[in-house]
Amino acid sequence: MVTRTICKLPIKGLSFEISQDGSNFSVGQRQLICLARAIIRNNKILVLDEATANVDMETDRIIQETIRRKFGKCTVLTVAHRLNTIIDSDRVMVMESGMAVEFDHPYNLLQNTNGVFYNLVQQTEKIMANTLIEIAREVLYSFP
Repeated sequence: MVTRTICKLPIKGLSFEISQDGSNFSVGQRQLICLARAIIRNNKILVLDEATANVDMETDRIIQETIRRKFGKCTVLTVAHRLNTIIDSDRVMVMESGMAVEFDHPYNLLQNTNGVFYNLVQQTEKIMANTLIEIAREVLYSFP
């Protein structure tokens, strides 16, 4: 993914200069550059604000796998609207109208059929909802 981006750059490759506002890259490419910088810096805390909002689903999947692999021992705070992005998180804080309305492990939140998180998951296609619930269950019960 990052390699593909680098290969498309002019002859300078990794020495390619990034403009001050990054305007010589797409939004998705800038997101990948930020992720690469965080990996190189070996950050202990990573804050992601819609990290995959401007990429296709396959790139989203690759980014999520990379985040889990490279930042498994870090604190990762993720702002997201794509439920698959956060369904395997340790904790999810659900916001509504600027207020925190729920906070727990995703599987625990899904047990409350009157909850906001449960309803968000149920608004997806039935197959996706079932997949999200299964992922959350597996993650909760896979911890030692």
